[in-house]
Amino acid sequence: MDLPATRRGDVVEVLHGVTVPDPYRWLEDPDAAETVDWVARQNAATEAHLAGLPERSWFSETMRSVLARPRAGTPRRRSGRYLVSRNDGQQNQDVWYVADSLEELLAGGRVLVDPNTFSTDGTSALTEMTVSSDGRRVAYGISEGGSDWHTFTLLDLASGEPVLDGSVQTKFSAALWLPDGASYAYTAFAHEGHAEGTQTSALGGGQLRIHRVGGPADADELVLAFPEDDRLFLWAEVSDDERWLLVSIAEGTENQNRLWAYPIETVDGRSGLGDVVKVVEEPVAEFTPVRSTGDTLYLVTDLDAERSRVVSVDLATVGRGRPVRFVEVLAESEHTLERVTAAGAGFVAVHLVDAAPRLTRYGLDGTPLGALDLAGGAVVALEGHPDDDELFVGLSSAVSPTQSFRVDVATGEVAPLPGLVPASEQAFVPPEIVVERRRAPSADGTPVPYFMIRAADTDLSSPRPTLLWGYGGFKIPVLAEYRPGWAAWLAAGGVLAIANLRGGGEYGTDWYDAGRLNAKQHVFDDFIAVAEQLKDTDVTTTEQLALHGRSNGGLLVGAVLTQRPDLAAVALPAVGVLDMLRFHLFTVGAAWISDYGDPRDPDQFAVALAYSPLHHVRPGTSYPATLVLTGDHDDRVVPLHSHKFTATLQAAQTGPAPVLTRIETATGHGPGKPVALQAAEWADLLAFAAHHTGLTVP
Repeated sequence: MDLPATRRGDVVEVLHGVTVPDPYRWLEDPDAAETVDWVARQNAATEAHLAGLPERSWFSETMRSVLARPRAGTPRRRSGRYLVSRNDGQQNQDVWYVADSLEELLAGGRVLVDPNTFSTDGTSALTEMTVSSDGRRVAYGISEGGSDWHTFTLLDLASGEPVLDGSVQTKFSAALWLPDGASYAYTAFAHEGHAEGTQTSALGGGQLRIHRVGGPADADELVLAFPEDDRLFLWAEVSDDERWLLVSIAEGTENQNRLWAYPIETVDGRSGLGDVVKVVEEPVAEFTPVRSTGDTLYLVTDLDAERSRVVSVDLATVGRGRPVRFVEVLAESEHTLERVTAAGAGFVAVHLVDAAPRLTRYGLDGTPLGALDLAGGAVVALEGHPDDDELFVGLSSAVSPTQSFRVDVATGEVAPLPGLVPASEQAFVPPEIVVERRRAPSADGTPVPYFMIRAADTDLSSPRPTLLWGYGGFKIPVLAEYRPGWAAWLAAGGVLAIANLRGGGEYGTDWYDAGRLNAKQHVFDDFIAVAEQLKDTDVTTTEQLALHGRSNGGLLVGAVLTQRPDLAAVALPAVGVLDMLRFHLFTVGAAWISDYGDPRDPDQFAVALAYSPLHHVRPGTSYPATLVLTGDHDDRVVPLHSHKFTATLQAAQTGPAPVLTRIETATGHGPGKPVALQAAEWADLLAFAAHHTGLTVP
């Protein structure tokens, strides 16, 4: 192919005694005229290639049908009202509905917020909706162009009319209503003016603030900040009984945190905070609040339980030099405790049984009350409250989006929710699938589990084009859950493999620790092992194998691509972290030091350099067909990673396979992306994979 020329600069640095050329440093400025021109030329070249793929029209039509399926989120009960998001299949953004009863909600309810009115192109999205406990007000964020930044908007819940308020802009935070219904806490981040999605400057640590409705943001009360350590992030929540503001304090995405509790005091109709109770002062483990009853706080922790357990602590006994005493409520089991939520007089826990969810009711003393009769690939929502007699559960499978159920928390009876999803006569019918569980031995002998999924009518008597998906990081479990493209790939006759790599959260803290920092190479070895077994067992061949991952999974694909360019026919790294020597310098990148190490430290620099995809592209190498995907407004994993990697790979390629990049404009890391753009991106990705693996579409 004739590819656009990319200017090579002369930037060279010496880092910890190592000479590091960075010839495409100029691509780090997303708004520079030269970068904008480069993006346009690259997109034109990619479009020319994609337009010539005979598979594109089938995947385009199929993906439009997949995403035209009506769907709904999982209902929430808040302050006596019910809320749910819906999409009739023709809308770019989901619409939020509210009703005074569940029956009314299932009959339709009334529109509360329609994000499709936020912008003409559908690229503005709703984020982080919360309702005040008095039921008067709702707060939600509006994100523009895929940015993580969002601005809070307030509505009167009864009338739907706007509430006059100052402009509060933040990211990674909801509005946490205090009991007075006239103020909320949130995590603030410093920025100049109105933050846009193309900003790349490093994000400092958060500040916990309280906003008074009707007042300006610059008058917000500062509750907590750590100006001496900008790596500390604050994540807050109001306890179910509204007695406590609970604040988790951690270094970036580190899974060990401090936990502080501020008593909430409401005097003369105005809520404020009392003196802090420092429940956990040393970040030796993970502590996640579940519920509180009076002074008793229930937590999920991996302290002395690498697959996690539930403990309680009496907040009245904490402080004044006394050691914290945790009382075990639910002991660690052989299965990872993924999450726990309050439900009536007890709680519901989700355990992962070999990466498949199992839901069980428990009393507050940990007494098992019975498993819930529910099965799915993943639990995508769990909505409960101590004051409610019902729990709502959202499940998904590899080919079906959220299906929601109501659970009677007293009896455990499970009921479907007819009418929740809008009716349609044109709904796409996904293929019946067969899911197998397999394990591949990694380089060090560790068994690596994975799901192998195919349509029931797909013949495996001979090797098939196969798409291998992985992530392996940040203690995030990877399950057999819904992604829109899976149904289309399987309907075309392809095989899908979903790998459970070290670094994920499927098998507890030890599994996570075995795939981060100095052990990060294990993740890549695990992915390679699954790929090799798929070939050794004649599921697929090198010429029929495609590798795919997003974000940290984009790093995974980039690292495997550069370490083993002979492994597969196609590589699809999406919104990936690909420059491991400079990731910490941009937006929220420094938070990821928890998994990647700190390049400012010479020893950790050496570890990162050993696998950094950008720095292991070798000129004169035959690389597989590669499509690098990113968004020009991605302010989480900034597009410079993908841009520099693409330019470097294009310059090094000596084989016949194309090396292209698809750069979506006015979109970000993924959340809030308009449905039409999701369909187009998936269609192009799958058509590229199908064409270069020999998958013949129906």
